[in-house]
Amino acid sequence: MSISQRARNLVPSATVVIAATARRLRAQGIDVIGFGQGEPDFDTPEHIKEAAIQAIREGFTNYTASGGIDELKDAVTTKLKRDNDLVYTRDQILISCGGKHSLFNVFQALLEPGDEVIIPAPYWVSFPEQVKVCGGKPVFVQTHEREGFRLHRELVEPLVTPRTKILLLNSPCNPTGAAVSLAGLESLADLATEWGFWLLSDETYEALVYDEHQHLSIASLSDRVYAQTIVVNSLSKAYSMTGWRVGYTAASKEIIRAMDGLQSQETSNPTSIAQRAAVAALTGPQVTVQRMREEFDRRRRYIVERLNAMPGIRCIKPQGAFYVFPNVSGMYGRHYAGTIIRNSSDFTTYLLEVARIAVVPGIEFGNDEHVRISYATSLENIKEGMDRMAEAVKGLG
Repeated sequence: MSISQRARNLVPSATVVIAATARRLRAQGIDVIGFGQGEPDFDTPEHIKEAAIQAIREGFTNYTASGGIDELKDAVTTKLKRDNDLVYTRDQILISCGGKHSLFNVFQALLEPGDEVIIPAPYWVSFPEQVKVCGGKPVFVQTHEREGFRLHRELVEPLVTPRTKILLLNSPCNPTGAAVSLAGLESLADLATEWGFWLLSDETYEALVYDEHQHLSIASLSDRVYAQTIVVNSLSKAYSMTGWRVGYTAASKEIIRAMDGLQSQETSNPTSIAQRAAVAALTGPQVTVQRMREEFDRRRRYIVERLNAMPGIRCIKPQGAFYVFPNVSGMYGRHYAGTIIRNSSDFTTYLLEVARIAVVPGIEFGNDEHVRISYATSLENIKEGMDRMAEAVKGLG
């Protein structure tokens, strides 16, 4: 008996591993500040929790349709029209067990062995692993710090081949916080229509944008682009519902039918109670989303300023999400206790051992000169964590 090659080839999620390490150390009584996992530190809003409680009281605890309840599909179509100027019908919507599940369903439904998926780097850790487990080939397009990690046609076009099946867009991006400009979206849409590949738009962080940036879904650019776009979103970040596991996909009826068939064999339906809560989130007051965004913005400005004040570290200001992606390569070649820091993994190990802060090495996102720091934690924790990091940087020889 042996484990499948598919399972053996998978790389565990680094963000989950780092968060688990921080929790384990805290359980041992070690004072570790966790900057690893992408999870809002706000409680789920009360009206959303009340909707779930009401669902339980009403006995809404049985199976639903595999692709989600009509009430939630209608809430999604209303949200897409309200926020994104996109018109979909119920049979173009699939409700899944989180955004990660939604993405996996897309890859399962579309990819044949050897199909290529262009993934901008730095990338979320699960993108390439999901593509590989579904038989596809990740093709990485490197975005550049000097350009704010923004994606544009000139970077993507040289990588397009007849095997290109999907261009994956994640704007705002995890881990960089970069967002694709309107001109960038238009040029990428033109490229997709010229070659005929799919645009998979992961819009998980659309509600968390800052300064003058306004989120725009690429599917809204034209009818032709709409037809070639698959929109994926999640309630986890905007509504602080990470544990509720509700995500959704909007696409053509054909793709949704295929994904629904797969999901019916994978998981059956998302949790009935969480679906009722999701209806309340999408259709209820949105003021909590705005308040959370304002607090993240305050933290963003603070942490960027602190990082840029540390000798040898530079950090661009993210346009969205709740991560910073500082360049720490100025620390490479320095040493402590006889150990030389050679890469992002060495630096994160140093920060955990000496400063007792947990961050994620950039190599896990496809860029070894950086680390990812989540500011989805209290400003008090951020201030203490930055104090510790500053002292640790000074302590390197």
